[in-house]
Amino acid sequence: MAQKDLSGKVVVITGASSGFGKGLARRLAKEGCSLVLAARRKNLLEELAQECRTLGVRALALETDVSDLGAVANLASVALAEFGQIDVWVNNAGVGAIGRFEDIPLEEQAKVIETNLLGTLYGSSHAYRQFQKQASGILINIASELGRESVPYYAAYTASKHGVVGLCDALRQEVRQAGLEDIHVCAIMPTAHDTPFFDHVANYSGHQVEPPTPLHDPENVVEAIVAAARDPGDENIVGWDGTIKIAMKRLLPSAADAAMAWTMHKTQMDGPPASNTSGAVNSPIEEGTEVDVGRRTRR
Repeated sequence: MAQKDLSGKVVVITGASSGFGKGLARRLAKEGCSLVLAARRKNLLEELAQECRTLGVRALALETDVSDLGAVANLASVALAEFGQIDVWVNNAGVGAIGRFEDIPLEEQAKVIETNLLGTLYGSSHAYRQFQKQASGILINIASELGRESVPYYAAYTASKHGVVGLCDALRQEVRQAGLEDIHVCAIMPTAHDTPFFDHVANYSGHQVEPPTPLHDPENVVEAIVAAARDPGDENIVGWDGTIKIAMKRLLPSAADAAMAWTMHKTQMDGPPASNTSGAVNSPIEEGTEVDVGRRTRR
């Protein structure tokens, strides 16, 4: 089957200042898409938008905290005022907090939920309403393998990603019940990838942040998102280990829980000591500005 041409499509990307979002913006600019880039770090967004414009496409940069309902409404409004339509909306913005449940401040756990789940809900609502008016559109929500299984010390993050996957499932059912054949809801479910996520995460574990292994190339997720924009499917687990872990959770839940708990404890709770930090949960930080951090090479 011939690949769908993305040239001229209007794409909104949240969390575009680094990681998957930044990689996706660069890739879609090469595809000829018009881009609406959203994140909290306006200076990085402006630089990225200008980089995209040098490839001959239109690109807007909008400082946006997706946990703010009004900010997401403004994002949708500006995108429509500028381009008149939205073809693809990618809810990518996300934060995390590591540590024992009782050690992570409750307000920071709430902020993880607000950013990851409510931010996705807000974006999905504005995108879906516009897609209904157009009778077409593709909603792509970046969830996680943890939307179908779980690990300790990431309680709020895991809960938020379960919520994102559930939201996608339920909304997809509504789309099909309504017979909206040209509206699609896609869940991209990455395993651990070598992005600045682990630079931005709040850390209350008492130890230096240690990403789990295997750690994958972020470009694999970028490719999965582009593939969903071309030929949308229901969900895509990105990372071979995610497929195995989710299958184990379904087939042998007790054994899977025990194995994941032991692995995560060994990974995160046995390392060098570190002070507590809220990372980028409450407000953006300067660290972590690229797509790929390079931990795989250092390892």
